[in-house]
Amino acid sequence: MPNARLSRPTRRGILAATGAIGLGAALAACGDGGSKDGGSSSAGAAKKSGPWSYKDDRGKTVKLDKVPTNIVAFTGMGAALYDYGIQVKGVFGPTTTKGGKADVQAGDMPVDKVTVIGNEWGQFNIEKYAGLTPEVLITTLFDDAGTLWYVPEESAKKIAKLAPSVGVSVYDRQLTTPLEHVYKLAESLGADLKADKVVKAKKRFEDAAARLRKAAKAHPDIKVLAGSASPDIFYVSGTNLSIDLEYFKALGVNFVEPSEAAKKASGGWFENLSWENVNKHKADIIMMDDRAQAIQPADIDEPTWKKLPAVKAGQVISRSPEPILSYDKCAPLLEDLVKAIETAKKVS
Repeated sequence: MPNARLSRPTRRGILAATGAIGLGAALAACGDGGSKDGGSSSAGAAKKSGPWSYKDDRGKTVKLDKVPTNIVAFTGMGAALYDYGIQVKGVFGPTTTKGGKADVQAGDMPVDKVTVIGNEWGQFNIEKYAGLTPEVLITTLFDDAGTLWYVPEESAKKIAKLAPSVGVSVYDRQLTTPLEHVYKLAESLGADLKADKVVKAKKRFEDAAARLRKAAKAHPDIKVLAGSASPDIFYVSGTNLSIDLEYFKALGVNFVEPSEAAKKASGGWFENLSWENVNKHKADIIMMDDRAQAIQPADIDEPTWKKLPAVKAGQVISRSPEPILSYDKCAPLLEDLVKAIETAKKVS
């Protein structure tokens, strides 16, 4: 994988994590250095009784007397586990919008059936968390230092005392690696990987990957830009470090790549442009951050945005910088990109 040993990303860069900066607090530093060969479980196709153990992407092994059922997870991880039939008790992270509807990162998980212990960055109600008598906390890792995503730094030690944690790394690797790790994690928690829904979702993903490789090879001149919008800045994501873009690039997709110098200020994640300079890079397709903190394409009023050839051609699609790590949710991401590449006009 490229840039595996980059200097540790800045907090600003991690918050952007290939897209918009909508939040501004420090991360919680927990755990060992990163490991790319985590995700193993001695539980196998777990039964609901008997001991449970799981080795995560920090190289840490959690051991419990039984398969945990009181699970608290980052929203996106809870959504991924739900797709495998595992219902978590509590979540932290973007779960509901201001209108009370499920956030995009909640997927199909019924948000009214989970206890939300924090809906925004920096929010983590320890009393609510303790009240759930958690057996394990599950979240993602956006660096190689074992930092638990969305766990506040100031209360990390208190949180760690209440239950062990499992971290799934989404840093500087291709999408297929964390997908496989969550797949195995779900199995260890009791998921039936032979269930028709699961089998079909995995095959759909694999078929979509093959189609994307074919489409990229057939249309090598189509350039794709991954962007994210905020009121003052347009962020152009680099492909390194982000699981989805690294994977799409490996399949042959031709991405706009900001220079290393331009990305340096963000720890390697992205280049930030003023709206006046949003036309710096030429692209035929623009993938836009679908997270709540990013301004969505339909709401961008900047004249310079509306003049972009890809925008005028209607060649703007959604991107999930923090994809829900189930095959069910990742297959459509590939399919949407395939369709965009196959039907795109060369406008750059």
